Amino acid sequence: MDDADDILMQSWTGTIIGPPNTVHEGRIYQLKLFCGTDYPDNPPSVRFQTRINMTCVNQETGMVEPSLFPMLANWQREYTMEDILTQLKKEMMSPQNWKLAQPPEGNEDARMDHKGLVLKCCIL
Repeated sequence: MDDADDILMQSWTGTIIGPPNTVHEGRIYQLKLFCGTDYPDNPPSVRFQTRINMTCVNQETGMVEPSLFPMLANWQREYTMEDILTQLKKEMMSPQNWKLAQPPEGNEDARMDHKGLVLKCCIL
């Protein structure tokens, strides 16, 4: 959870460790997940804070585009935050993403929004 004052538990931070044998290997990716009032009936918005080059991620904003990420496009209320992070990690290993050139590491400052306490979920 991002904000200790968020009694609706809408804002979350996630972490993905880049999968081995890909251009993502060893990299640590930070994400923000925001659940609107219609969650879990509708998916959360997902945004990479760490810059990443993936076919389903908007390069300017870091937003995961629902139309390009099947889990969000075909959302089911049973899906969890962990499911989203796990599926994004699998997407990193997909043929269209596992060799894409990546931005230099240490470039997340442009997308950070600093607030509150953070409880992180990490997918290794």
